[in-house]
Amino acid sequence: MLKKCLFTILFGITLFAQSGLEVAKKSYDMLSGYKSSVSEVTMVLKNSSGDENIRKLQIDKLEGSDGDKSLITFLFPLDLKGTKLLSYEIIGKDDKQWLYLPSLNRVKRISSRNRSGSFMGSEFSYEDISSQNYKNYTYEADVKDVEIGGKRYLKVVRIPKDKTSGYSKQIIFIDPKSYLAKFGEYYDKRGRLLKKVSFLEYVKIDGVYRIKKIYMQNLQNRKSTILIWDKDRINAGLKTRDFSKRALK
Repeated sequence: MLKKCLFTILFGITLFAQSGLEVAKKSYDMLSGYKSSVSEVTMVLKNSSGDENIRKLQIDKLEGSDGDKSLITFLFPLDLKGTKLLSYEIIGKDDKQWLYLPSLNRVKRISSRNRSGSFMGSEFSYEDISSQNYKNYTYEADVKDVEIGGKRYLKVVRIPKDKTSGYSKQIIFIDPKSYLAKFGEYYDKRGRLLKKVSFLEYVKIDGVYRIKKIYMQNLQNRKSTILIWDKDRINAGLKTRDFSKRALK
């Protein structure tokens, strides 16, 4: 009994000794090391009445020391097929994003002030779709060890460095054993709770943790979106040239 009490005390001290930045970096590192990936993803949109709309995407990603790159291509339905979003993450600055609309044969630059807008009608914003690098946030110093539903989590509060972000802050709850994010709360610029996100499932591929399912719920409009990774391949051999603006057409 004494040993158990000592372990609990020491474990608690270890948790409280970590800063928000340290915990965020550990969490980010758990999902790093895939080099490049090709994924087939199902997007399920649900409106306030419960009606569903299904979309299929391919997501290509490339890790980089100065920021990741991604290319999202819509495969279904037919009216969206060929629509593409190209994103360049730039650490400490606004990400660069371009949207290709095949119906107009036009490439549109997503300005920083529009990154808080809905990504193709989903409850994920262009900002949410971008890489969530821990370096793009500041953190409240204290990391709280909280218990929710009988489980313990590290509560990390992060504030976007980007002044044009649609969020005033985000609260992320992280498993203290795996350092994987489990769920979070996103607050709008007026400090009101806007969205709840749940990271429902992870898988491990060649020693790297990969997200399998994300649920985003908008509490203000009562809509939601689920992303489900149907197929996922890492170390896919993609190169920087695969993410040039020419890849949009």
